Amino acid sequence: MKSVVYSRTGDPSVLQLVDRDLTEPGPGEVRVRIVVSGVNPTDWKSRLGSGDGAAPPFPEVTPNQDGAGVVDALGDGVEDLAVGDRVWVYLAGHQRPTGTAQEYTNLPAGRVVRLPAGTSFDIGASLGVPAMTAHRALTVSEDGPNRLHPGALAGKVVLVAGGAGAVGHAAIQLARWAGATVITTISGAAKAALATAAGAHHVINYRDEDAAAAITKVAPDGVDLVVEVAISANSQLNIDVAKPRASIAIYANDGGGEFPLPIRPNMIKNLRYQFVLLYTVGDAALTAAVEDITLALVDKALPVGENAGLPLLRFPLANTADAHQAVQDGAVGKVLIDVP
Repeated sequence: MKSVVYSRTGDPSVLQLVDRDLTEPGPGEVRVRIVVSGVNPTDWKSRLGSGDGAAPPFPEVTPNQDGAGVVDALGDGVEDLAVGDRVWVYLAGHQRPTGTAQEYTNLPAGRVVRLPAGTSFDIGASLGVPAMTAHRALTVSEDGPNRLHPGALAGKVVLVAGGAGAVGHAAIQLARWAGATVITTISGAAKAALATAAGAHHVINYRDEDAAAAITKVAPDGVDLVVEVAISANSQLNIDVAKPRASIAIYANDGGGEFPLPIRPNMIKNLRYQFVLLYTVGDAALTAAVEDITLALVDKALPVGENAGLPLLRFPLANTADAHQAVQDGAVGKVLIDVP
């Protein structure tokens, strides 16, 4: 089979297309024929590692955590899936050497999820890290739900920072599906159009207007929950617009650096800060995300493509290095790899 691998960390040039033997799934594993592989920032960051030439966690690594395809073979003890099932996969390469940038991959059955009828492989490959991160961010509030379904966020105001990104896109869709009023901040007209297409009720260009004033005008009582991608840049804004007892769910810090945490204004509002990283959220949170995302898929609530607010940028498997570079360069939309 064709597989993309790297045996040392570094820039995308370390990725090589090779032929590898097809292996049988072990007990509790599923072999999936990958049709579409999804690329996320975590994939290039893992490939880059601590610097050029450092040893990766395994002698040879196939990148990419997300993907979608068809169940090809079952290991002993797998009962909830069948050969021929259309599926999406998540955390394919977490603590494992084999991700989805290859024709076939063996995975623990728990990381393989059946796609509802009518759900495309493109949608399936776009779930994983973005949608599950968004689900976690939307379910950590002290006064909010710990599961999502229609009506779960009714009466809540959710602020999604960076609504044109992959996680921001999923957060807008899931929050709207769950009944929230959704506000998002973006940096330009093109991204505003994408966030609107994703379903945001209110889109605020923070470069053209006073974001705090604009958000307060829309939500005079404050925001219940913030899904945050750039906490260093937005720390004061969040304090200004948050409702008492609000939560700020931090899944990234675009721009880097530390952020101030002034005690008095945070204490006065009883604000809660929750960091979000899928690798360590625990099995219960992952299972909840899978189950709720499946319900959203049944309701057709998570479309992708430019008309749905998430343009798709496609690369062939042989050009996986270019796909990684596109994500590393901040491509707007979802980068997908078509696997022949």
